Amino acid sequence: MTEQLRLMAVHAHPDDESSKGAATMAKYVSEGVDVLVVTCTGGERGSILNPKLQGDAYIEANIHEVRKKEMDEAREILGVEQAWLGFVDSGLPEGDPLPPLPEGCFALEDDETAAGRLVAKIREFRPQVITTYDENGGYPHPDHIKTHTISMIAFEGAADTERFPEAEFGPAWQPQKLYYNQGFNKPRTVALHEALLARGLESPYGEWLERWKEFERAERTLTTHVPCDDFFEIRDKALIAHATQIDPDGGWFRVPMDVQREVWPTEEYELAKSLVATSLPESDLFAGIRDNA
Repeated sequence: MTEQLRLMAVHAHPDDESSKGAATMAKYVSEGVDVLVVTCTGGERGSILNPKLQGDAYIEANIHEVRKKEMDEAREILGVEQAWLGFVDSGLPEGDPLPPLPEGCFALEDDETAAGRLVAKIREFRPQVITTYDENGGYPHPDHIKTHTISMIAFEGAADTERFPEAEFGPAWQPQKLYYNQGFNKPRTVALHEALLARGLESPYGEWLERWKEFERAERTLTTHVPCDDFFEIRDKALIAHATQIDPDGGWFRVPMDVQREVWPTEEYELAKSLVATSLPESDLFAGIRDNA
């Protein structure tokens, strides 16, 4: 191999990197791949979801700094590098009708301007592979959808020196593959749900599957299943590091590890763009790249 392999994971908020593809990243780190998490916002408007920390005056007053420290801890656990794009969390609007988004937030940034910051990170890090969200954002949070938008622009734009001049954004670089995170897919959820019930165990997925019926959304194409069950504990430890966002006694952690490993030992992705030849389905995000690296 003549060139170091590099993976960039683009996420909207701190904690997204630990709930989406964390075991995959830890696996690649263990293999010597350089992994960079790019976090678009500071998560400033995120709710405190851990009931044990709700009402904590210090956390409420310093949520930005608290979430930054949580990200630092998760980064260390996963063994990845991490960079901030510096945008402001848009929050998740609720109500009918939905309220307007707050002024100055990430979702209201100009697409080209916002993508330029990501282009600069791509040109600096020079990843062959990028992971991000699909056009629905994985779920319809405005920051997740914006993350998808700027990732698609930056994938092409990082190689376009007329659109993003080298003098401002650094030397051109063309990533070879772009994937959508699809870890929260229905086949996985159904498989785990049925496996738990068959073992006489309680499943946290019953309500999930009921809510799935409410959405008339086509199932995604799962092109890539990365075996990474040896790193599920690291994934969970990184997720728990985001203490304001995750209840360690919650549904995330109710599926016994042996059941997870037996029933669904992979994390899933959808290959959205590829400039190299590859054969689907894949088990490696670098399929088609390793031989030419």
